[in-house]
Amino acid sequence: MDYLDSINRALNAVTYPSEPQGLYEPIAYALSMGGKRLRPTLVLLACAIYRNDPEVAMPAALAIETYHNHTLLHDDLMDHADMRRGKPTVHVKWNENTAVLSGDTMLIAAFRHLIDTNCPNKERMLSLFARTATEICEGQQHDVNFENRIDVTEEEYIEMIRLKTSVLLGCAAKLGALAGNAPDEDADTLYRFAEKIGLAFQLQDDYLDVYGDPAVFGKQIGGDILCGKKTFLLIHALQKADAETRKKLLAILEDKTMEPTLKIRTVTEIYNQLGIPALTLAAIERFYEDARRELDSISVGKEKTAPIWDYACSLLKRQV
Repeated sequence: MDYLDSINRALNAVTYPSEPQGLYEPIAYALSMGGKRLRPTLVLLACAIYRNDPEVAMPAALAIETYHNHTLLHDDLMDHADMRRGKPTVHVKWNENTAVLSGDTMLIAAFRHLIDTNCPNKERMLSLFARTATEICEGQQHDVNFENRIDVTEEEYIEMIRLKTSVLLGCAAKLGALAGNAPDEDADTLYRFAEKIGLAFQLQDDYLDVYGDPAVFGKQIGGDILCGKKTFLLIHALQKADAETRKKLLAILEDKTMEPTLKIRTVTEIYNQLGIPALTLAAIERFYEDARRELDSISVGKEKTAPIWDYACSLLKRQV
């Protein structure tokens, strides 16, 4: 079952106060931009493993999507991003203060959606949601700290993306499981499954930013290289390179005058020489296999978990 339409209908049905207009209009604008809605879809898919009426988890799905878009408003402001899904970002269309205030209001709205969940596990769901929101802030701060470091390790990077990206996927899956009254062990396993999928997904995003087809990837490649972002690829390149190559790589990344296409091509050539593509693909495969093992251990059997596994494979462009 494709849950995208039902999620979009539910989001469109949410009403916000008309005043003050400058506070609520940007929220409706941000939520109307569309997107894959992968996090609320995970909520509903996880719930459907245990209940025939996954709509009972829709308030949790709305909470997770509203929260995710709250983070995007603040991320776009911190990153000075002008566009989001082909439209001006909130701080560009309105102003920076609006992005902060509307984003904060979306965070509160997300918790209000979760409060509307009608299930015995509501208190546990709220606790999980609050913990996850805190962890995502921790991950964001780690990412900011990495900007001024050239000694970031793989372990630090994996922990950063786990906190910044993967825990929200884990939260989505576990919220759905709790809404469906899943056994505690299954709910925890679904969290770990989605968390591993999130790690594989982020590493794949790192890889595709360098080696992807822009027509398929949905954006121009090389953006991470141009801004010197600490990715899995760059971290390992800095670790594997000899002193001369490492010095050259750092000089290229710091050169603000170098033509962008040349910079991307030169850094990519260094990655190729160091075997970074194969190393990255192997790491993606490990997390993918870890996720599969987690899901295979669920008590209900593969027939019930097939839809959520198929969806995870579609995110990673994998054959089922």
